[in-house]
Amino acid sequence: MPQALDQYLARNFWHCIAHRSELPNDRDFLRFEWILGDLVIYNDKGTFVAFDNICPHRGARFLLDRDGNQPLSCAYHGWGYRGGKLRIPKPENYKPCDLERARLNSYHTAWCGDFLFVAITPLTDLPTQLGGLADILAGMSHDITQRHARIDYPYECQWQVAVENALEPDHVPLVHTNTLNLLHLHAGRNSYYTYNSVLNASIGNETITRGLNRIARFFDVPHSQKTYTAIYIFPFSFLSSTYGYTYSLQNFLPSGEKQKTYFTTRMFHSRLVNAEKNREIIKPFLDSVEQVNETVFKEDFEICKRIAPDFPLTSHNSILSNTEEKILHFRKCVEEVDARRQAHGTPA
Repeated sequence: MPQALDQYLARNFWHCIAHRSELPNDRDFLRFEWILGDLVIYNDKGTFVAFDNICPHRGARFLLDRDGNQPLSCAYHGWGYRGGKLRIPKPENYKPCDLERARLNSYHTAWCGDFLFVAITPLTDLPTQLGGLADILAGMSHDITQRHARIDYPYECQWQVAVENALEPDHVPLVHTNTLNLLHLHAGRNSYYTYNSVLNASIGNETITRGLNRIARFFDVPHSQKTYTAIYIFPFSFLSSTYGYTYSLQNFLPSGEKQKTYFTTRMFHSRLVNAEKNREIIKPFLDSVEQVNETVFKEDFEICKRIAPDFPLTSHNSILSNTEEKILHFRKCVEEVDARRQAHGTPA
């Protein structure tokens, strides 16, 4: 049963969920929806905590906005969380209940540079899961300075469909004719890090490359490459960048419905040289990247919902081109994880 596998992946793997710059202040938060309910990341006096968005008293959700800054206080009965502890109004009224049992359903967190990963019951530590990708991600994370935009909406497909679409280039000329296709990306090189993969592809549009080279003087990006880079972080995340000036962190989180995937993307920009002076100069470029990204993801949304709900997403008898090799790698990884799940007795 696919939902059992989705829950297994959600619970047992690390997920790249945020960048440090998104929660710079005390009481900043991010909220995401996924198959396990609501996932919240919260800055508690400089400590980043991840937890299920449910008050342990009567089950009300603490936070409803997708992000913001506010005290972690339940609107129902006033229970809160501060300084690593639950704050319970009039605890003497709860006798003879054992209030020691009351706690947030919190998750494990780990940093890769300035990228925050979350896990519930991870099978391995984060470096092992990343399989050598950690240094690359950490370097990129240190170039990022702040978030520019966030977009959330559900895809009308299984999460695997959305991931496979992001892994292959063959659809780009037809689906992204006037957006991503304008880069004229070359075939590029795929590299694999256990379950994860990286594409580095040079840009063939000389007009665009000249423009990108002209604005290089505004950015301080020691870890950038003059390519289009797309990193798949198994199982649900992607990090993409052009020349390291901007980054897009995408999550395709499974839901409890077969034809629904919770999609979110955050666009970041990298460190600027003389930021106070150059921020306004570079803003039109950042706004144009945001608009193109939004169009690209809408185009992906439209094509992904065309995929038949019962089309088999397995490596067996796959009909794939040479440029779809990452899809075959992805399918084999998913099958390997599913075999492990079943071997350990998780229900099918």
